[in-house]
Amino acid sequence: MRRLGTDEWSGLAMLAVSVGVGAPAVFGAVDLAIPRGWWVVLFAALILALLVALVFEPGRARCVVFASGVVTSWAVLLTTQGVGLLPILLVITAALSVYVMPLRAGFVLAALNTVVIATAMVLQDRGTADVLVTVGFYLLIQVATMLSSVTLIREQRLRRELSQAHVDLRAASVLLAESARAGERLRISRDLHDLIGHQLTVLTLELEAARHRDGEQAREHVDRANQVARDLLTDVRRTVSELRTASSDLSEALRDVVRDLPDLEVSVEVEPGVRVDEEQASAVVRAVQEIVTNTLRHADARALRIEVAARPPGLVLTAADDGRGFHELVPGNGLRGMTERFAALGGDVELDGADGFRVTARVPT
Repeated sequence: MRRLGTDEWSGLAMLAVSVGVGAPAVFGAVDLAIPRGWWVVLFAALILALLVALVFEPGRARCVVFASGVVTSWAVLLTTQGVGLLPILLVITAALSVYVMPLRAGFVLAALNTVVIATAMVLQDRGTADVLVTVGFYLLIQVATMLSSVTLIREQRLRRELSQAHVDLRAASVLLAESARAGERLRISRDLHDLIGHQLTVLTLELEAARHRDGEQAREHVDRANQVARDLLTDVRRTVSELRTASSDLSEALRDVVRDLPDLEVSVEVEPGVRVDEEQASAVVRAVQEIVTNTLRHADARALRIEVAARPPGLVLTAADDGRGFHELVPGNGLRGMTERFAALGGDVELDGADGFRVTARVPT
């Protein structure tokens, strides 16, 4: 079983219409060719089969269930004394077929449905003109509803693909900006080391030599100058080290990655105490990119919560959505790459699909 996507909710709306179409026959307003109890069983079996076909995961079983629903819809129509609005049931099966099978198979189904409608009208001694007009009308309606459903499905798929591309672009922009900042920090640190650090080192060596010269008073001044020079050198080295490992604004970077997604509500929380270097920030950003992309592509989720917390001996990234989860996960290249990236930093990744999809990634800092 799985959670329905946005486009498939329209399928449930069609099932609701089916119930409305069959209600007159259920409550005795339409004459039937078989006992009403048996007809109600057939009608209930039709609705159940179509519902199960919508909810099931794509596969052979889903196609078999849908095929049984199609055959049942034919039986429902052929066992009534008056056609009425019941051919709408066959229109609905044609419209739902695009969720289950390729479009070309849907056209074959529409043709078979048309034959069944024509047969039902012939059995009821309808005139030739009436048969041709009615059959042509329902054939056009079937084709129109199938094409409308296909358009809806493609629109939803394009929206998901656009959201995924949006996430990828945002992540690339964040990483590019971080790389530029890291390059600038490295350039400044080298300049400091080459210009000031070298001069202070030379000064320290000169003062060390002067310290051994005669003159007690000169020795005291030279000792103090020597200590100041060493302190300055220590400060410069500390500044250089901080420039090389300065923590980026991880919270803002992650919010940039998930900003303005149309079909998914994403919340990002980064604890104030989290500190990461360039490699760790890159791993976290790439992990969030992969998690959001997978959520959009597979989870049928409406909300995703991402948290980054400082937990000795490092940080923990947790992401959980409210989607359908999984029973048996076969990691793709993205999840394998995320696991390898954290492993290279000495961390690990855990995946849990029992209630939605949950990712827990740890990395030492």
